[in-house]
Amino acid sequence: MNNLKTGILLTLLTALFVWLGAALGGSSGAKLAFVFAVVMNVGAYWFSDKIVLRMYGAREVSEAESPQLYGAVADLAQRAQVPMPKVYVIPSPALNAFATGRNPAHAAVAVTEGLLRHLDRSELTGVLAHELCHVKHRDILIGTIAATIVGAISMMGDMARWGAIFGGSSRSDEEGGSGNVFVVLIVSMVAAFAAMLIQLAISRSREYQADAGAARLLGTPQPLISALRKLEIGAERMPLAAGQASAHLFIVNPLRGQGLAKLFSTHPPMEERIARLQSLTGSMAA
Repeated sequence: MNNLKTGILLTLLTALFVWLGAALGGSSGAKLAFVFAVVMNVGAYWFSDKIVLRMYGAREVSEAESPQLYGAVADLAQRAQVPMPKVYVIPSPALNAFATGRNPAHAAVAVTEGLLRHLDRSELTGVLAHELCHVKHRDILIGTIAATIVGAISMMGDMARWGAIFGGSSRSDEEGGSGNVFVVLIVSMVAAFAAMLIQLAISRSREYQADAGAARLLGTPQPLISALRKLEIGAERMPLAAGQASAHLFIVNPLRGQGLAKLFSTHPPMEERIARLQSLTGSMAA
């Protein structure tokens, strides 16, 4: 059901992209937008993992360098029936982790030094199980595609708004000139906002699924519940310097916000994630 929901949301996002292209440039604009989306998705598919790992200075570690971390990943990968991903450590005191890679055969799991320092073995296993469920469900690819299309929609909207303002002002005295400028501004802003809401829905849905998958993989939700509580406190005290475009990859949102900012977070509220995990306790114990 969750995969069906994600498929519907991705279809809506692609349709919104093509619709914006058609609204701004007619049938030729729709075709150009579609081709542009395909090119951007192919680029994201092949290179996004290398870019994000380099962005955070992640260093690949071997079993000899980090036996506990490497061993935990290897054990969970075997349980989840996915290929052994590469293992990276991010030089940051923050508590966070993410998985990346275009498919399970080319995946990587990265954790911060702070996470290794402050989580016990059980909690670390809970975090890694969550990330390997992202790998198994191909959530990294899904999130990358969504982020790419949303970025393209935002870029198209920005170009349309600037074009309407500077190009439309010189034609404001012509028939329909000022009205067309207003329409373009409204259409581009609505499209960008709608795209962002769809991306948030996709991201939150995949987080819930990875949480539940981790609980099933371990046979209990308790290790992840304990880890999430520590990570939430850690994110408040030692936020990770992260970019908006990659924030959705992390197990907890590295970008802090209050009020309306929390409503537009890429991650579900932590209390809701923990409540859902706690609701699984009884069924797993039965």
